[in-house]
Amino acid sequence: MTKIAVVQMKADTRKEKNLKKVLGYIKQASRRGSKLCAFPEFMMFYTPSNQSASELAGLAEKTSGEFVTSISKAAKENSIQVVGTFYEQSPRANRVYDTSFLIDKNGKLVSRYRKIHLYDALGFKESDKLYPGSSVARPASSAAGKIGMMICYDLRFPEMSRMLSSSGSEILVAPSAWVRGKMKEEHWITINKTRAIENGCYVIAPDQVGNIYCGRSLVVDPFGKVLLDMKKREGIGIVDVSVDQVKQVRKKLPLLKNRRTDIYADFKI
Repeated sequence: MTKIAVVQMKADTRKEKNLKKVLGYIKQASRRGSKLCAFPEFMMFYTPSNQSASELAGLAEKTSGEFVTSISKAAKENSIQVVGTFYEQSPRANRVYDTSFLIDKNGKLVSRYRKIHLYDALGFKESDKLYPGSSVARPASSAAGKIGMMICYDLRFPEMSRMLSSSGSEILVAPSAWVRGKMKEEHWITINKTRAIENGCYVIAPDQVGNIYCGRSLVVDPFGKVLLDMKKREGIGIVDVSVDQVKQVRKKLPLLKNRRTDIYADFKI
């Protein structure tokens, strides 16, 4: 079993305040025996609707910037792996990437994923400020197993989680900032459980709480059992995960193996 820390936080509009909070959570997670600490989407700062695209772009950084390098240093000092997110500079003017990253216990950036599905739905239009990534990151090794990286709205697209799982992912980590609204919490819980069940994997979904977000950070096991639901509480949740359980569930319920991809390819129209 491997201890995983999940952080549910309410991000402030000030980058410096959030970074200080993040570094504190990393230290706390390590002290509690966690080998990996996972943070939500938009942990860098909360972006209110009145913040312009140019203002957001002006605050974005590269992986070599202070935000990510400070987290890398904390990961090394506390000998813990970290999954986090930040607004990354993009090649398009007044647009930024929504980027997640995995840092190992030596402080090395080992994986980066730029969100490919932008939340242009239910009255929101992320593409007004964000720039989509162009690829899915390969599953990356971690202390807990092979990690497939997703971000929030990606959870609504089963093709992505299936691709990551069939490519070796044992854990799907989906930093999120799930917006409150009619049926939104029901969607959130159902989708996270479904992604876990249909792929026989853990789903770790740290979420923002407060501002316009619903909280309910989740960890779901490979058979669909909710191991952690943080409700509306800000702070850290600790869970144990086991790659052996992934293997056992996939052996008993071999959904990945039983797929008939020889039959259900797309129709040619």
